[in-house]
Amino acid sequence: MSPEQPGLILVKRIIGIPGDRIHLRYGEVYRNGQKLDEPYAQHIFGNDGSYPAMYRDNFPAIPASMTAGVPNLQWRQAMPSHVEDGDIVVPPNSYFAMGDNRDNSYDSRYWGFVPKENVMGRPLVVYWSFETGEYGPDMSASEQLQRIVEVMFHFFGKTRWSRSMQLVR
Repeated sequence: MSPEQPGLILVKRIIGIPGDRIHLRYGEVYRNGQKLDEPYAQHIFGNDGSYPAMYRDNFPAIPASMTAGVPNLQWRQAMPSHVEDGDIVVPPNSYFAMGDNRDNSYDSRYWGFVPKENVMGRPLVVYWSFETGEYGPDMSASEQLQRIVEVMFHFFGKTRWSRSMQLVR
């Protein structure tokens, strides 16, 4: 999955604009040296010490080359050129985006910067939020079907009602 995939629409939060310096330590986001206050961010897995979790939660301190969890080979190769003094530096005409469900979100940590021309607008409301397990671009057809069946049978039990129909802050 990549933000350039034709027809793909992603809803992510812009964390960094051109020139911003971003890093994560133990799942907390720092922008230009200041820790962000993010009451909207959801953390469900925690840092279990594995390479994908260490990469996800301590970005960009753990090189992408050390984990198979970075599906975009182009980003794995390009990322080091954007790292300065332990921060990822957002280049001109690009944004750094992250999902609110931080432990289960393919976002700029995994596929790189979002080109300015790909940004369509700003969401106004979370109309439905569903608790899911891990997912990714490499899911097989049977895994995708299993996901659909899970939603059908667990719609009421796994819908995050406290997040549904909430204005986006």
